This record gives sequence, C-alpha cells and structure tokens, in this order.
Amino acid sequence: MPISPSSSAQAARENVARRLRDLRRNAGLTVTELALQCRWHHAKTSRVENAKTPPSPADIRAWCRVTGADDQADDLIAASQHAESLYREWRQRVRAGLRKLQDSYVELYRSTDLLRVYSPVLVPGLLQTEGYARALLSTNARLLGVPDDSAEAATARLQRSQIIHEPGHRFVMVIEEAVLHYQLGDADAMAAQLGFLLTAGALPAVSFGIIPASTRERTLWPQETFDVHDDTLVSVELISAEVNITQPSDIALYVKAFEQLRSMAVYGAEARALILRAIEALG
Repeated sequence: MPISPSSSAQAARENVARRLRDLRRNAGLTVTELALQCRWHHAKTSRVENAKTPPSPADIRAWCRVTGADDQADDLIAASQHAESLYREWRQRVRAGLRKLQDSYVELYRSTDLLRVYSPVLVPGLLQTEGYARALLSTNARLLGVPDDSAEAATARLQRSQIIHEPGHRFVMVIEEAVLHYQLGDADAMAAQLGFLLTAGALPAVSFGIIPASTRERTLWPQETFDVHDDTLVSVELISAEVNITQPSDIALYVKAFEQLRSMAVYGAEARALILRAIEALG
C-alpha cells in the first residue's frame, strides 16, 4: 500500500475548497457570477474550488462577503492557513538561514515523548556528528540556492541533539544499511560519524536499528524519510518541502509502516558489525 506524504495537506486544502464551493452554491451564484462580484477572473474561482490555488485571506473575505457568509470568514481563513502550513517549502523555511531552521525544531522535540525516525539515506539528525552535519547542510544550501551558514547550523544541530540525554524522552531510530556507505564530507568526517554510531545504541533512551542490505523477503520496501512524534504528527522530508501530517488515519499508516521497517532491523552487536564493515570500507 503506497503512502502519500502530501495526503493530509491536500485533504485539508480540498476541505477548504469544498466549503467555499458550498457557500457559492447555497448563495445561488455561478462561478462566473461570483467572480464578477469579487472582481477577478472566473478561472480563479475554478482553481480555488478545485484546490489548485490556495485562496488568500482577502480572497476568502471577498468570497464570504458576496455569498452572505461574513461570519464564516475567520474560520475559513484559519483552516486555509493550517492547510498551507502542512506543506512547507524548504526555500521559504531557510530564508532566515539554516541555523534558524535547526533552532525552530527544539520545542517540537522537547514536547515529544516518543520519537520514531526512519531514514533510508541519511544518519538521523539527532545522531549526526558536526563534520557530517556540516557537509550535509552545506550541500542543502547549494541545492536550495541560499546563503551557506552550515558551520553555525551544524553547531546548532549538535546543541539540539542534546535532547537525547534529557529525561522523559524515548527515541527509536531505524536506517537502511546503505546510509553507512553514503559518504558525506571527507573520509575523516565519515569515519567520525560511523564511530559515533557504534555507541548510539548504548544510549539509555535510544533504540538504534539498521536494516541489512542482505535482508531477504522484505516485508516493506524502503520509504521516504519520516519522523513520527508520539501519535500526533508525522513529518516527511521531500527534496522540495517538509510535509506535516496530522490526519489520524495517515499517522496510523506511517506507524504501521514504521513497525514493519523496525521489525526488519538488527540491533546491538549485529548493528555494530555492519558499522564496522562500513568503517573498513572507507580504507
């Protein structure tokens, strides 16, 4: 069963669009008539009603005014803004710098009792060493075309990672074995990262598992990178955006997927053997 990382965001957009369409129909207005009264092209009305274009607060207020539903404007604006917050483009999020982005996650992690992390391509952020994090963040800055403050951002990421030593939290992290062989930074930085992972599973609050590449008859194929915060939020990382999922049925699907992935992982001595093999491969 494929998982759609943007389903909650799209469902929220469609809900707003449906409510606006119902207001127009209940007012007895055609698409063209509403557009004329709102002073915009009728194609815009169609795009809004089909959840193709998110309406601005001004659009919603105009829509509610001409349909006689001024009392619903504030609620619809809040719903629309929530829908758009579920899908946040990285370029918008890093305008204030990569360091600010790292700092923005601190409260979310502090408010999470159980954090489940699955990563098929990267060491999870809370387990990254400074050299590895700096190389990753610098690469992201180049890709997104934003100023490179990766050194400061890597320091902030390490400061944020201290949460794994704070009481009251549990962390279950699962990666694919391939993560151990994707080199970020120079060989020394990668060796330091792998060396840290040798001890990660011994941290009191951390369960760290690796799905071996040799796993036969996988119960689930590799998925996108995602975090599950308790049972209330799933954060999915795409190349262009972060998708925040709050719909209970979608969260349950990600939890189910995580448990299947976790069941294929190895831990303890078996995980350390895979890491040691990756260190030897560095030469």
